[in-house]
Amino acid sequence: MKQPLIITVLLNTNRRDDTLAALDSLEKSTYDNHRVIVLDNASTDGSVEAIRSASPSVQIIRLEKNLGYAGNNNVGIKEALIQGAEWVLVLNEDTIMAKDCLTRLIDAGKTNLKIGIAGPMVYHNNEPDVIQSAGGMLGRYWQSWHIAQNEQDRGQFSQPHFVDWISGCAILVRREVIEQIGALDDRFFYYWEETEWCMRAKKKGWLILHVPQAKLWHKGVQRDYHPSPNVTYYATRNHFLLMAKHQAPILAWIITWEQTFITLMSWTIKPKWRGMRAHRDAMLHGSIDFLRHQWGMRST
Repeated sequence: MKQPLIITVLLNTNRRDDTLAALDSLEKSTYDNHRVIVLDNASTDGSVEAIRSASPSVQIIRLEKNLGYAGNNNVGIKEALIQGAEWVLVLNEDTIMAKDCLTRLIDAGKTNLKIGIAGPMVYHNNEPDVIQSAGGMLGRYWQSWHIAQNEQDRGQFSQPHFVDWISGCAILVRREVIEQIGALDDRFFYYWEETEWCMRAKKKGWLILHVPQAKLWHKGVQRDYHPSPNVTYYATRNHFLLMAKHQAPILAWIITWEQTFITLMSWTIKPKWRGMRAHRDAMLHGSIDFLRHQWGMRST
């Protein structure tokens, strides 16, 4: 039986070496019916020339405008569908994939036609046996977390399991899902967009599957990761946007606003949090922009 066509969409912004390493791991894949589209976001580090030299079969689309993780990847998702992709893999440029990762993801997806989104076991690249994400969950009060984050892999995940969302560093989506619910919501720009995508799919009856036998290593968000104030801004604004879009219950709103207020006060009043003043300002900015319906890239 012919393998379904997978088209990988990979966004690069001045990450030439990481992108080349990611493409090299994809080229070693045991899965044959596979193409790659690289979206280059105005890189100035010689990325385009290096990719063309190392991987001449890879299609490169130069982006004219920075629309963030969501909007930029949507350019590639649209092109992948035009080219007949049966599955679209949205992949971060700072990832390394095991040779059989795609095969295992597709094999798992074949077990149930209602599986609309699948994702691999994501490990910290600098700690290859430590889990970064075994899928994600959304709590009663709409807080989200990665399952088993920072746990040593002791074989505790022996079988694929259903989750609420898949890490955006590597998310495989069935064509029919995108045709039914659309692509990523570009209002998010960056952060929470993959969670919202999965929520939309689940509302239409699609299943979200984490496949622990499919393995991938992610260089970003290591155990000692310290997010920038920009991350705090988008995390704050987009959490509220997700809650509004999907009509979170009133108790979740109360708790989320209360936690935001407490954090803002703590970062303002307590001397030990002086170093968080930039994050405080970003959180306040994100909250205000949500109320203003100011989406997309953060304004200065």
